[in-house]
Parts: sequence; C-alpha cells; structure tokens
Amino acid sequence: MTFRFKCISCDQVHEGMPTFGASAPLSYYEIPEAERPSRCDLGSDDCIIDGKHFFVRGCIDIPVHGQDESFSWGVWVSLSEASHLQWIKYFDEKKRAHIGPFFGWLNAWLKPYPDTVNLKTKVHLRDDGIRPYIELEPTDHPLAVEQREGISVERVAEIYALMVHNNDA
Repeated sequence: MTFRFKCISCDQVHEGMPTFGASAPLSYYEIPEAERPSRCDLGSDDCIIDGKHFFVRGCIDIPVHGQDESFSWGVWVSLSEASHLQWIKYFDEKKRAHIGPFFGWLNAWLKPYPDTVNLKTKVHLRDDGIRPYIELEPTDHPLAVEQREGISVERVAEIYALMVHNNDA
C-alpha cells in the first residue's frame, strides 16, 4: 500500500514517503563559489574541503507511526581523516555493515528544527550500497527525539509543507 498524506499547505493528497536532502555539506556552501573548484572535491557520497575537512553523506531515518517506511533526511556528517579513510576503504564493498560505526558531527541545517549543525552522530555503514544510517546522540534535541520516538503522519505533512511550500506550517 502506497503511503499517502494530505498536505496542510496546498490541501492536496500526496503519494509516497517524502525525503529531503542536500547535495553537499553545509561547509561546502560556506566556501565562496569561485573558490570551490580549487578547494573542494565533492562527490556524490563524500566531500573533502581544503584537503583536511572530510564529509560523508548518509540518512537520518525517522520512523513514521503505523508505517513500514521511514521518513528520511539526506544529510552530511564530518568525519576525522582516519574515519574517512576507513569509509573509503570499505565504500565499494557489498558487505560493509560490520565496519564502524564512525563518530561524526552533523554538517546540515534542517529547517524544521532548532540548530542542527554539529549535533553528535554515529555513522553506520549499510550493506549493498545503501547510504549510511546516521544515528544522532540520544539527547533532548527535537530531531534526536523524533529519531528515537518516531513521528505521526501529520508531522510528515507538516515537514513537507514547510520544505516544499516554504511556509511555517
């Protein structure tokens, strides 16, 4: 059965679990655009800035009450150089979930929440080429609470309205 929700902004029924994400880490956008080609090495799943700042892409999956599929934020996490080297070493392996987890700092601002930059994370590799699972430190930050406790279908609709229609749903 396809997931459906009614958008609280446009009043339309949308099908499929929405996901939102960034194509680069937040730190990438802090580099002047003209300097990015010489200072940044941005791939689809990792980014290196100035040869000394390392980022990987992953997913903060949030369970949705009563649904089989999770809501997912595509995010970037900064890693140490040693962790990034381990990540690279196993990136193309089919079975890699046994590697890690790696400590990291969230390098994303997720609009519906108070400041999400530099939340503590663990990066868990997943098998079969699936992007890593990003586990937030279990704090009282609203994003961490939602990851632990899940969200309602109505909350999915609220996030969708905020992200797609750019209003304060």
